[in-house]
Amino acid sequence: MTILLTNARLIDPQAGTETLGWLQITDGMITEIGNGPAPQNGPEYGGDSFDCGGKYLAPGIVDIGVKVCEPGERHKESYRTAGLAAAAGGITTMVTRPDTSPAIDSPEVLEFVTRRANEAAPVNVRPMAALTKSRDGQEMTEIGFLRDAGAAAFTDCDRVTANPKVFSRALTYAASLGALVIAHVQEPTLSKGAAVTSGKFATLRGLPAVNVMAERMGLDRDIALIEMTKAKYHADQITTARALPALQRAKANGLDITAGVSIHHLTLNELDVADYRTFFKVKPPLRSEDDRIAVVQAVASGLIDIISSMHTPQDEESKRLPFEEAASGAVALETLLPAALSLVHAGHMDLPTLFRALSYNPARRLGLSAGRLTVGAPADLVLFDLNTPFVLDRFKLNSKSKNTPFDGRLMQGKVLATFVNGTQVFPTK
Repeated sequence: MTILLTNARLIDPQAGTETLGWLQITDGMITEIGNGPAPQNGPEYGGDSFDCGGKYLAPGIVDIGVKVCEPGERHKESYRTAGLAAAAGGITTMVTRPDTSPAIDSPEVLEFVTRRANEAAPVNVRPMAALTKSRDGQEMTEIGFLRDAGAAAFTDCDRVTANPKVFSRALTYAASLGALVIAHVQEPTLSKGAAVTSGKFATLRGLPAVNVMAERMGLDRDIALIEMTKAKYHADQITTARALPALQRAKANGLDITAGVSIHHLTLNELDVADYRTFFKVKPPLRSEDDRIAVVQAVASGLIDIISSMHTPQDEESKRLPFEEAASGAVALETLLPAALSLVHAGHMDLPTLFRALSYNPARRLGLSAGRLTVGAPADLVLFDLNTPFVLDRFKLNSKSKNTPFDGRLMQGKVLATFVNGTQVFPTK
């Protein structure tokens, strides 16, 4: 099967270019790319032609850190609903978290979720596995067996392994297998029970807060252990200016470290909590505007490698509570791209730089061949309009849970089509 996508603005994050051209797909792979008008004779083998109308065509988003609530909390999100939301958001690969009930900490549970994902989701799904059993930080999981069963990486998500001896042993074992460890960088005692970032705003609101140094302290500890164990390491979210110099030094010293940030920390700040609006309660808490700008600049420079949704579905019952008691997290599969495009509209970065963080870098970190506009890469693609404005209605989202902080917000940029292995998965035909 051959498809020719014509009249497209091709975004190549690997080369850092934006060009008007065409792209040919054969049997789910990119087989030819060219600039200018497409060949007059059309695609070979009598295939289909798809006119992109001068809109933007980029590698599909590879989203690290998606929570799908199977097993245990299917009423919040299933692989089917998460997959539909991902397709509508231009996400072609979901890298899912193991903070389910029970945790994905054995080959049997991993095989179950992999089978469920393949059956139900229209996009690629790469599950991660827990680093320690039950994510309790006491005993590491069977990393070798889990890796053989297909675990993309190992993480205890937002639970910090407080015991450095346990964490260093897990890092050492993971390093011996070439496995990637993803960690949440917070000093666990300081950050326990915190709902907001400390400062004048938190004091005025009377909410339990955490100092930004908790993130710096967590990162400093992990960097020391990475230096000791030589492990492959990814910090799931760097959200403060104070943590950036330590990250820069670690990279300059040759450590195998990358870092990510959620779309919410790039586009919102602590003042958005306003009148105790719990849809803005995320983990770590939203930071100051100075921190937000510093982190945006770090993405633009490449210091922070990856932007992710950190999609965390919560039902109405767990969000409609006093701010301190409400659950943390927000859905973001369908809002990730339009929210990220606001960084382009604001002049913080260009489209190739943005898709380097959304597609190319996460795929490269996980050893995937996706995230590229190159011949031989899988045809996982997103076609989008950069400028279409719309008002987000959370009740129109595909996710089962509707806890988005962007409800009612005017956004700019819409997904027009999503292709996975050359098959159009959004909109469905």
